[in-house]
Amino acid sequence: MTTDAPILSVSDLFVKRGGVPVLDLPAFSIRKGETVGLIGPNGAGKSTLLLALACLIKRERGRILFHGQVVSTRRETFAYRRRIAVVFQEPLLFDTTVYANVASGLDIRHLDRQEIGERVTRRLDQFGIDHLRNRSARKLSGGEAQRTSLARAFAIDPEIVFLDEPFSSLDPPTREGLLEDLHRILKETGTTAVMATHDRLEALRLSERMAVMRDGEVVQIGPADTIIHHPTDEFVASFVGMETILTGRVSGCGVGTIRVDLGVGELEAVGEARPGEAVRCCIRPENVTLQLPAAREETSARNLFPARVEKIQPLGLFHRVLLDCGFPLTAYVTSQSISDLNLREGAGVQAAFKATAVHVIRHEK
Repeated sequence: MTTDAPILSVSDLFVKRGGVPVLDLPAFSIRKGETVGLIGPNGAGKSTLLLALACLIKRERGRILFHGQVVSTRRETFAYRRRIAVVFQEPLLFDTTVYANVASGLDIRHLDRQEIGERVTRRLDQFGIDHLRNRSARKLSGGEAQRTSLARAFAIDPEIVFLDEPFSSLDPPTREGLLEDLHRILKETGTTAVMATHDRLEALRLSERMAVMRDGEVVQIGPADTIIHHPTDEFVASFVGMETILTGRVSGCGVGTIRVDLGVGELEAVGEARPGEAVRCCIRPENVTLQLPAAREETSARNLFPARVEKIQPLGLFHRVLLDCGFPLTAYVTSQSISDLNLREGAGVQAAFKATAVHVIRHEK
């Protein structure tokens, strides 16, 4: 359960690598008990921020406060590190048994053997690897090794666990199972967590809040649902999956709605803007539906456009359909819809989406 009091906060955090600025963060805070997802493309600064928060890399300047107390001296940093845990993309395991790896952080803290045994057994069981306790870490699969790494991190009962893309090297079934277990364990333990990932779905699955990063800066932070459905600019919109981003000008205003002239037609959106104002209209592909050109189906969608199929790209259980409506539009459809609508490149269809499916970004010029 989260509280309003930040467990960790930073101000004016600035990091260079090779003399080049890689992180510039005026302010950032994490509440006790919450999970924060750091998302962004490769090179955005996610891992750098994670390592800086964990005091594992040098910072040019910046203040870090843990429970309101400044972490600055070597002694304060050492004490802080003993209360946190870090899990990296590649598990860094010792050449010994799974049990000994999970117990290693407890050994360093000089806990008695009985307590070590109880904690290790509890974490091995939670992460589903108790049957591997006597196996050599060198004989583990990728998923088993990462489970061991996570069990070791949680064995010390950290107040904050930092996760640096811990699932990126795992196959989909293994990743799915580990995501589910980690989500459950974070809830059960109430552990505060910060996870860096380039996968927005991973972040959405685990996080109460998300921070989108670009070029070493946080460009938007807020509740996960807000980031996904209400991005503040085109970069965030594109990164969180709004594959259609259209430029137009407001041609009319209603009660809570606007009409936008795209130059090749108009669409209706829920939002507010002034007539003549330039806006960006962002549409998620899963909110676009397709039907046959001659179909008479009733629809509540306020936007209905004739379209031509330009390309169909398989996406596992779904297909991405690229459409030409006079403007580009992307839709996700099922394999069954591909068959039912006889979709193929060059075919004509009708594309529909609701006014509520359009996220408007005001973009005055």
